[in-house]
Amino acid sequence: MSRQYFTTSLSLRNFTSHPISSTPSRLTRTSSPSFGTPKPFNKSYKRFNSTEPTHSASAHPPPRSPPRSRLRRFIGFSSLAVFAFTLGLTYQTQRTVSRIMASPMLSDEETLSAYHAGDTTTAEIDTTLRTHPVAEALRADPDFSESRPHLKIPATMRERNFTAGTLAGPGKIVVPPYVFSERAGKSMVSLMYLGGDVCGHQGIIHGGLLATLLDEGLARCCFPALPNKVGVTANLNIDYRAPAMADQYVALRAETVKVEGRKAWVEGRIETLPIDGSDPVVLVEAKALFIEPRQAAVSGIFVILVG
Repeated sequence: MSRQYFTTSLSLRNFTSHPISSTPSRLTRTSSPSFGTPKPFNKSYKRFNSTEPTHSASAHPPPRSPPRSRLRRFIGFSSLAVFAFTLGLTYQTQRTVSRIMASPMLSDEETLSAYHAGDTTTAEIDTTLRTHPVAEALRADPDFSESRPHLKIPATMRERNFTAGTLAGPGKIVVPPYVFSERAGKSMVSLMYLGGDVCGHQGIIHGGLLATLLDEGLARCCFPALPNKVGVTANLNIDYRAPAMADQYVALRAETVKVEGRKAWVEGRIETLPIDGSDPVVLVEAKALFIEPRQAAVSGIFVILVG
């Protein structure tokens, strides 16, 4: 009974608050009950949910610049690297030239009298090399010139040279080699004595030392045949034929077999240098290709360091 009364009262209150209009459209608008006074409009809510375009910076970010291509970056880095290398090479070359110019440079003839043995054993080895029949025969040949190239390197730089400094001395390359070079870089013969402190296996000369001697000797042979008298090793092939025993005299022989522009092909070998008149034994053979750098015109200073 109370529920019915509540429904009737609510209906009467609605009719009292919203009188019925004769117009259907107005009846439709006022047919819904109204509960209380409407809340004020939330402007921030409208702004947040609005679909209208805004002019804020976040809605329209500034256009990005197109990324640099990989090719452009590679060219940039390569140019920087080449510039740095050229600058370093120029600086080092200037330092080397300054150090060499500050030291007296010996001629080929002066190097023959520049070495002084420090003990009797070394003096005996030096005398044996100088008076060996092979040395006497080459000295008498007008097509060959004699020198001791290791002594042409200034003393201030010699101690940092591999064969003339690090590998030179008692027990190693005991005395500076005697080198006989044929004119125009056709051939070369180098006479030396190898001690017992440069071995791999006990009593046998290390193969790496033999390769180093061949690399340097073949280069010295062909450099006079190149346009600017300097080159770098492009290829070196070595065949070991027999063990090279320590504490013995050896001869390095090289011959330039072909020259084309900046390229020179050289063949050579290291063999024993008997002092009793017996036949020499070939220890190791080599073939090499040397190429003159394109910038050799400004790098000719390195000719001094190798021969």
